[in-house]
Amino acid sequence: MAILYTAHGHATGGRSGHGASDNGVLDVTLTTPKELGGDGATGTNPEQLFAVGYSACFLGALKAVARKEKATIPENAKVSADVGIGPREDGTGFGIEVKLSVEIPGMERELAEKLVAAAHIVCPYSHAMRTSTEVPVSVI
Repeated sequence: MAILYTAHGHATGGRSGHGASDNGVLDVTLTTPKELGGDGATGTNPEQLFAVGYSACFLGALKAVARKEKATIPENAKVSADVGIGPREDGTGFGIEVKLSVEIPGMERELAEKLVAAAHIVCPYSHAMRTSTEVPVSVI
């Protein structure tokens, strides 16, 4: 695959720490939810960041496929992602589960369903979740 853009981010402190993008635009305090043993402090967590990223990416894919079909996605269209985390059944770690909900006000349901199905194929987040994309990990 020819890479067109690469985002850079880092985190320190794990789930209770700090995260930022290389350009400094994204700069967040990370906290662990009470459900995962945290103290409920104000901040965000990896699942929330993933939910927002996936939602934005999916909406972008939806707009792209709509343009090809000569359809218009209204400005008030909304993609919501529910990202759940829990122990994997094999007991070797944790997994995530994602559910997307798409609202396209004013669009006929049949067309909306067609466009959403096409966006689910185009969206790189959906592709990665569907194919269990390999992630190289290195120590530097």
